[in-house]
Amino acid sequence: MDVMTLLIDQVLSTVKDVLPIAVIIFGMQFFVIRRPITNAKKVITGFIAVVIGLTFFLVGLEQALFPIGKLMAIQLTAPDFILGKISDAGHVLQWQDYKWVYLFAFAIGFSTAIAEPAVLAVAIKASEVSGGAISVVGLRVSIAIGVAVGISLGVFRIVTGIPLHYFIIAGYIIVIVQTIFAPKIIVALAYDSGGVTTSTVTVPLVAALGLGLASTVPGRSVLLDGFGLIAFACLFPIISVMAYAQISHWRAQRSKEQDE
Repeated sequence: MDVMTLLIDQVLSTVKDVLPIAVIIFGMQFFVIRRPITNAKKVITGFIAVVIGLTFFLVGLEQALFPIGKLMAIQLTAPDFILGKISDAGHVLQWQDYKWVYLFAFAIGFSTAIAEPAVLAVAIKASEVSGGAISVVGLRVSIAIGVAVGISLGVFRIVTGIPLHYFIIAGYIIVIVQTIFAPKIIVALAYDSGGVTTSTVTVPLVAALGLGLASTVPGRSVLLDGFGLIAFACLFPIISVMAYAQISHWRAQRSKEQDE
């Protein structure tokens, strides 16, 4: 009964979230454009599929992914795990003692970005529009590397307690410099890549990881230090995608020079 109640509540919540989108689309179609919707049955079926899919997806996130992210953060930062011996509890933990946390953050950042539906959608469209010049795999991997590095660095910030704005300011300075020198064809796509990473798969796990770390690392505030990881997940894919384009452009020019 608990599962059924949870599913029913989530269905109602999802319908409430999706309904304004449907009202706007159908309202514009009937009252502004004043034409019937092409393939109306398919469109309605699609909306129903969206509601059902989002319901199961959100229930899965709430019941599994979010608790797992927080649990892993708590377990990996436990002193008995880091030190290996409870008797070493007198040892003051340093930032380098949290190496497994950094590795987990990198791995979870990479895997969630690869699994993110929004990232796949943008990569496919970019490949189609560019006529195959932009590789779907290459773009997805470059975004995933950016997210992985960003979340790892964000975890390092939580562990060390360094203020968030230092990293964000430095990161955007790099973005501005890259924007000047990167191939213009990739700049807008790189900026979009930073936004599509923070969607339904990445946000729950990353947020859970940050909150779990802040609650277990000594001297950290859950409110002040637990949030901010998502900002890293938005920023560093911009850097990695432009770097990917710059490296590809440099290799292409070098190959052309060698052929000549």
